[in-house]
Amino acid sequence: MNPSLRFAAPLVLASLVLGLSACKKESADEAAPAAAAETAAAEAGAPIIPGIEGLETGRDQVSYMIGLDIGNSMKVIKDDLDLDVVRQAMEDAFEGREPKIDADQMQQIQAAFTAQLQARKAAEDAAKSAAAKAEGEAFLASNKDKPGVQVTESGLQYRVERAGNGASPTAADIVRVHYKGTLLDGEVFDSSYDRGEPAEFGLSQVIPGWSEGVQLMKVGSKYTFWIPAELAYGETGGGPIPGNAMLTFEVELLDIVK
Repeated sequence: MNPSLRFAAPLVLASLVLGLSACKKESADEAAPAAAAETAAAEAGAPIIPGIEGLETGRDQVSYMIGLDIGNSMKVIKDDLDLDVVRQAMEDAFEGREPKIDADQMQQIQAAFTAQLQARKAAEDAAKSAAAKAEGEAFLASNKDKPGVQVTESGLQYRVERAGNGASPTAADIVRVHYKGTLLDGEVFDSSYDRGEPAEFGLSQVIPGWSEGVQLMKVGSKYTFWIPAELAYGETGGGPIPGNAMLTFEVELLDIVK
């Protein structure tokens, strides 16, 4: 969940509400006989999908589906919720009882809770970033002395896995490559191999460590790069890459795009 929590209806519930709103606009004469028969069957308790253990009626199945959707959407904040109170609030809304909080109070609670979630997320990210920085620096300090590993002035580490005999690109070139990027724990965050086709990148448009490393290569070669966080996505990270993450890339330089 995004730290700027939005108290919106879950996707399934929202689509149901919209669908019901649309249905109300249709007149009884416009309803198809088959739809009317299905509605009657559902109201009579016929299951939508037969044979689901513990969910014998259509009402059971719809109720469980909506509850599951709400539960999954709220799971990330489950420790902040009291299900008995959530149930009470839903019953108050269903029965049309006077709510315990008014609209202004609801906005105040939402704003305060959103700020709380944002502060918690920031603290978690800072802790992860500090840990990633320490782990990355320790790995690089050990890795630089391994056989075949070379270190550039910037701190980029690389090893030639297969030498090529083609041209080397410049920072202004576009290259065609196969590559796999992993985090320190081995998790793959991006891979052209998995997509089944090479990728093309302008070397002026990628992270500094990647650009520097590929310029060391010749067409036909394959290198492994170990890129320090400051030559990658830095303190902020990006997408699946956490802040201060050191990255490993396996790269095959297939061609320089003319």
